[in-house]
Amino acid sequence: MPANLPPQYYELEREYTREHDPREKLRLAKELLRVMPKHKGTDKLQAEMKAKISKLKKQIDGGAKSHGARQATAHDHIDKEGAGQVILIGPPNCGKSSLVETLTHAKPIVADYPYTTREPMTGMTVFETVQIQLIDTPPISSEMYENYLSGLIRNCDLVVMVADLAAKTMVEDIRFILSKLEEKRIILQSEVTEEPEDPRLCYRKTIVCGHKEYEDESGVMLGTLKEMFPGFVVVPTSIIDDDSLAAFQKAIFDALSIMRVYTKPVGHDPDYNDPIILPIAGTVEQAAEALHKDFAHKLKFAKIWGEGKFDGQRVQGDFQLSDGDIIEFHM
Repeated sequence: MPANLPPQYYELEREYTREHDPREKLRLAKELLRVMPKHKGTDKLQAEMKAKISKLKKQIDGGAKSHGARQATAHDHIDKEGAGQVILIGPPNCGKSSLVETLTHAKPIVADYPYTTREPMTGMTVFETVQIQLIDTPPISSEMYENYLSGLIRNCDLVVMVADLAAKTMVEDIRFILSKLEEKRIILQSEVTEEPEDPRLCYRKTIVCGHKEYEDESGVMLGTLKEMFPGFVVVPTSIIDDDSLAAFQKAIFDALSIMRVYTKPVGHDPDYNDPIILPIAGTVEQAAEALHKDFAHKLKFAKIWGEGKFDGQRVQGDFQLSDGDIIEFHM
């Protein structure tokens, strides 16, 4: 039986053959398997590709050995924690590490000289009752681009482009980063509504942080940044301005397109400490599944409290919830 492989498969295969970075090679191998038609004519091809994927994973994880030495652990994957994973990228000395240190309990190296961040570092920031994971990363410049950054960016929920409003080279720095990411087939967008037709491309939702706003007294640099990113959310920040940091946290929360739902045990007060995190317009059934998969099967109805709703309104599993709703499950 003929394989009948689509044209995009052969384009990916050429990329895969030319690629030497094992992390990028692994991503391409997964894409090849995904676009490959699934029928008897491709059974052998599927098996070969799965074997290649397995071998690449072992190589990246350090399982493969070379001359008796264990390979270094890669940084291209960080397990997601909290309500969303947000990666901060930017040029040298733009202030990414200062932001992460101020907003989380992480302790990155912060200094006035460039390239102090050599490895990714995570920390949890809290917006109201929601924990969000922030990742500080090494800078991107003509002198430096860590290959594992491509994997981190592809895996995250949101990108924050941090621009230095105090840098005379801000425009050139940001243009270089955008160009470098496009070279890696990563496209930053204000909204991602559909998957790219070309499986080699990766669209990532992005907001822009104009950092060190007090050093841009005239506001000219912030205006230039907004012109560079039409349609994007652009937030000015300073680590000495709590209001700007709070606005930055809210912009991150809004961009993640998530909402909070609080649970109320029958006969007790609501629990505001540990909300259920759902996508916007999530349903009662999704909230039940987030607690435990059996809840959705056993659920008879729920009672809802929230803005624009009757207190204790009785609803079914397909009812769409809103941010801040309180839900009481009845089995």
